[in-house]
Amino acid sequence: MPQSVDFGGRRVGAGEPIYIVAEIGINHNGDLGVAKKLIDAAKLSGCDAVKFQKRTPELATPPDQRDLVRETPWGNMTYLEYRQRIEFDEDAFQEIDRYCDDRGVAWFASAWDEPSVAFLEQFDPPCHKIPSAALTDDSLLASFRRTGRPLVLSTGMSTMEQIREAVETLGTDSLVLTHCTSTYPCRPEELNLSMIHTLRDTFDCPVGYSGHEVGLQTTIAAVALGARFIERHITLDRAMWGTDQAASVEPGGFMRLVRDIRIVEAALGDGIKRVYPSEQPIIRKLRRVGVAERG
Repeated sequence: MPQSVDFGGRRVGAGEPIYIVAEIGINHNGDLGVAKKLIDAAKLSGCDAVKFQKRTPELATPPDQRDLVRETPWGNMTYLEYRQRIEFDEDAFQEIDRYCDDRGVAWFASAWDEPSVAFLEQFDPPCHKIPSAALTDDSLLASFRRTGRPLVLSTGMSTMEQIREAVETLGTDSLVLTHCTSTYPCRPEELNLSMIHTLRDTFDCPVGYSGHEVGLQTTIAAVALGARFIERHITLDRAMWGTDQAASVEPGGFMRLVRDIRIVEAALGDGIKRVYPSEQPIIRKLRRVGVAERG
């Protein structure tokens, strides 16, 4: 059985409570006030952590995309200008760090380039998240591993061979793999939740699920299939502007999601058949031949 992974005193893996992450990502649209409201919503729902994204726009934006003009709430601007507009700077992340500490909720981020990995290190995060887009970037993977921190690797838009190569580069020590389909939002028939079993049977590390679907039931199914780490995007309103909003969960939905995950988690049990004390009166009432009377 894979060893559990320590996320700053909270262990993730078999036999441990499921680690639930509300991904704020870029759903704050560059507004620190919105980010704080999302942190509050995640905390109220009972999440273990919130997650952001960190980029150096000049490095993380593909060259052929930088000068494309798009409509935004702030007017027409190039894609690079948009990325710069919504990126939080050091002062903003310092405030996020302080705010999360005051609220008693852990936070970390997915880094999209090597300077962003170094930037996040100053905040002593419980782990680093490696986005699916970085799975084939060996140099960036090595940068993550050099931090010595636990790592969460998303596996969207990747073949099994690419996943094997990434795991070989990273090693399985303090690694959590998350099954993911990188479509926003993702259709149910493309979620392929059975991959949770495939990853668990293939690699010696805990396996989780990062979902981008509409609705909650398929995320609950991922828990029933054995996911030990759950990540869903959170938003104040799915109608807000932004590429990830439609695949996100509003605060009320997130409260139901966490509640139902904890119920399903308790119901799954340990797979050892036993007769519960609550069944004893029913045995005496309904069973004509008790176990002890059988020869």
